[in-house]
Amino acid sequence: MDSARAKPVDQLTEAEAVEALTFLADEIAAHDIRYYQQDEPSISDADYDALKQRNAEIEARFPHLVRDNSPSLRVGAARSEQFAPVEHGVPMLSLDNAFSDEDAVEFDARVRRFLKLDEAVAYTAEPKIDGLSCSIRYENGVLVRAATRGDGRVGEDVTANVRTVGEIPKRLAGKGWPEVIEIRGEVYLGHEEFAALNAAAEAAGQKTYANPRNAAAGSLRQIDPKVTAQRPLRFFAYAWGLVSEPFATSQWEALQLLKSWGFPTTPESQCVTGVEGLLAAYRDMEAARPKLGYDIDGVVYKVDRLDWQQRLGFVSRAPRWGVARKFPAQQARTVLEAIDIQVGRTGAMTPVARLTPVTVGGVVVTNATLHNADEIARLDVRIGDTVILQRAGDVIPQILGVVPEERPKDAVSYEFPHVCPCPLHTEVVRETTASGAETVVRRCSGEFACPFQKLAHLRHFVSRRAFDIEGLGEKQLTLFNERGWLNSPADIFRLHEKREELLALERFGETSVKNLLEGIEARRTISLDRFIYGLGIRHIGETTAVVMARGYHTADAFLEAMDRVAARDPEAVQELDDMDQIGGAVIDAAAAFFAEDHNRAMVQDLKAQLAVQDAEAPKTDTAVAGKTVVFTGALEKMTRDEAKAQAERLGAKVSGSVSKKTDLVVAGPGAGSKLKTAAELGIQVLTEDEWLELVAG
Repeated sequence: MDSARAKPVDQLTEAEAVEALTFLADEIAAHDIRYYQQDEPSISDADYDALKQRNAEIEARFPHLVRDNSPSLRVGAARSEQFAPVEHGVPMLSLDNAFSDEDAVEFDARVRRFLKLDEAVAYTAEPKIDGLSCSIRYENGVLVRAATRGDGRVGEDVTANVRTVGEIPKRLAGKGWPEVIEIRGEVYLGHEEFAALNAAAEAAGQKTYANPRNAAAGSLRQIDPKVTAQRPLRFFAYAWGLVSEPFATSQWEALQLLKSWGFPTTPESQCVTGVEGLLAAYRDMEAARPKLGYDIDGVVYKVDRLDWQQRLGFVSRAPRWGVARKFPAQQARTVLEAIDIQVGRTGAMTPVARLTPVTVGGVVVTNATLHNADEIARLDVRIGDTVILQRAGDVIPQILGVVPEERPKDAVSYEFPHVCPCPLHTEVVRETTASGAETVVRRCSGEFACPFQKLAHLRHFVSRRAFDIEGLGEKQLTLFNERGWLNSPADIFRLHEKREELLALERFGETSVKNLLEGIEARRTISLDRFIYGLGIRHIGETTAVVMARGYHTADAFLEAMDRVAARDPEAVQELDDMDQIGGAVIDAAAAFFAEDHNRAMVQDLKAQLAVQDAEAPKTDTAVAGKTVVFTGALEKMTRDEAKAQAERLGAKVSGSVSKKTDLVVAGPGAGSKLKTAAELGIQVLTEDEWLELVAG
C-alpha cells in the first residue's frame, strides 16, 4: 500500500493528508535548520522545492488542515555573526514557486479571482538571477547602507563591500527618485568572470568555488572590502523596499526608472499580457538561458500594476502578486555506498545516503537524503545500487530511483534501525497521528535522555531565529554538555559561574570568553515570540509563536494558559483554537509539552533567568480594533481573503466560527448557519456595504 508520502494528492484521504502534512512540516523545518542555521544542507533545491510544492498542493485540497507551522508561512536565511545586523525598512520576502505551464495558468487565475477581473492581466516576466539578494538604501540620492536578505527582516551589513561593485551607483543619476529608497537586486558573477576567478584561485593554491552563485556570495561577504574589490562582481536591480513616496504606477515603469537612475536591469525582462504572455516569456528565457553569460534558474512573474500589487498583498511569507517559475532540475548517476541515520531535535530519524562523488552541473555531490524508511522501501534502494540523482541548485540532490540492471548480486535490502544510534540505544517508535494512524516518521523515544535530541534542542534554542546567541555553536554546545555544564536552556544563563573553567579550556582566551558571556547576557531580555519559539515545542514555528505572543501578550499569561491547555480546560483550548492559523496539531503539541513535569520545570527555570518583553499591542485607533469579526456568505465587492487582510490590518481578529466572543458578523448573500448563530447570540450583523462604511470612517 502506498504511503501518504508518495500517494498522489488527489487520491489522499483526509487522514492521509494529515499524515502527509505532519511529515512535510517536520521534514522541511529540519532542512531549514540545516540550510539556514547549520550551513549543512542535506537536500537539493529541487528536492526542497518538491517538498514545499507537495505541501502546497495538499493544503489547497484540504484548506481546513493548514498547519500553524506550515512551510508556506516561513521565509529567509539566518544572518552571519561576522556582520552587523541591518533591519530592512520593508521585509525582503521570498516568492512562491511554480514548476509547470499549469502552475502559471493557476497563478494567473488566482490573481484574477482575487481581484474579481474578467480582463487579461499585464505582467512583467523577468529572468530569475542566481546570485545573492541585496538591499541598498539611498538617501537624497546617495548610497548610505547595503544589506543582504538575511532572514527577511534582518540582514548583514555589507555597505563597504557593495561600494566596491562598479555597477552599483554611489549616487543616483537622472531624476524622479524618492528622497529615501531601498533598491533591491541580485549581486552575481558572469560565467567568464567566474572561470577567471577560479583559475586564479587554483593557480594560487587557494580554494575554488563550486558555482557562480557561491562565488558571488563569498565575494560580497568578505570581511575585508579590499578582497571584494578584487572580485568582478556585477549587479541587476529589479525591485525596491522602503520608499519615502511613490515613484511609479507599474512594475515596468519602475524598471525603466531604475535604469535611468544608473542601475543595470535585465535586458531579457518583458511586459506581457495574460497566460499566453507568461508561457511565451518562459519559453523565450528557457531558450536564451545557455547564451546569457550568467546563471538564471527560472523566470519571475509579477503583476505589473502596482495598485493591484497592493490590493493583492501577501500570504504570510510570500506576495500574492508574484511567483518564481523554476527551470527543470539536472540529473546524474552514482553509487550508493552507505546509509547513515541522523537524529533531530524531536527524535525524528532521517536516513542519509553516502554516495560515490559525482559532478552534477559543476557541483560535486556526496550525500543525499532518503527521507524515511518508507521512502527507502518505495525506492527499493540497496547498498551498492546505482542511483539516479536530481538537483537544481548547489546543494545535495534527491534520489529519484535506482538502475535495476546495474544492481550487484550481493546487494541486500536496508533494514531501518530499531534502536537509536545514540549511546543509549533507545527504542525507535513509529509516530502516530491523533486518530491513531501511523505516519512515515520514526523517532527515538529517549527524548532528553537521548544526547542527540538534547544537543539538537540546545542548537534550536541558541539559533538565529530563537535566542540568537553567538559563540554557542555545535562544538561549544557539545563540549559544555559533555562537561555537565549545559543540560537545559537555563544552564546557558548560568555559564558565567563557569568563567574560570571556561578560561582553562583550549582555544578559550580572555576575549572569546568575555564575548561569549556578554552575548549571553544580552539575551536575558528577549521578546515573547522568541521565548515561545525557543522552547522548541513541536508544531510551534516562528509564525505560530508570533500569533501566540500577540494573543497572550505577556509571558505569565502565556504560561498560565498553557497549563490550562495541558489540563484540557475547554475555555483555554477554545481560546487557543480561535487564534489565527492555530489548530489541533498545535493544541495537542502544547498540551503534551506542558503536561510533562520536567518541561514545566525547565520553562520556569528558564523564565527565572530572563526578562521576557510583552508582545506589541494590537492597533487600538480604528473602529474595529480589538474586535473579533466573522465573514460569512458571498462578498461582492472584495474577496474573502481581501476582507480578512483588511480587518487584520485594522487591528481586528478574524475568526472562522461564531461564538459568544464574536463582536461582528459580516454577512453576504447565501449566509447560512453562522448568520443564524449570530442572531441567536444577539451579535451585531453588518452587510458588506455597512462593513466598508465602518472601516472607512
